[in-house]
Amino acid sequence: MADQVLDVKGLNCPLPILKAKKALKDVEMGGTLEVLATDPGAVKDFEAFCRTTGNELMDSSQEADVYRFVIKRAA
Repeated sequence: MADQVLDVKGLNCPLPILKAKKALKDVEMGGTLEVLATDPGAVKDFEAFCRTTGNELMDSSQEADVYRFVIKRAA
């Protein structure tokens, strides 16, 4: 289970990334943030976000129309 959950369902790019970036500031180093999104573009967006910020994308999955990302804060 993640330390914090962020529900950004119904929001489109770039809002899911912007809200996740803000929410990660409240997560302790080494902690995890679970993001729930419905924007199909979020898959590539979160991969790129983690690659450029140094955070770790620990899990990425899809169930029906909901995309789930688990990000480990490293920076």
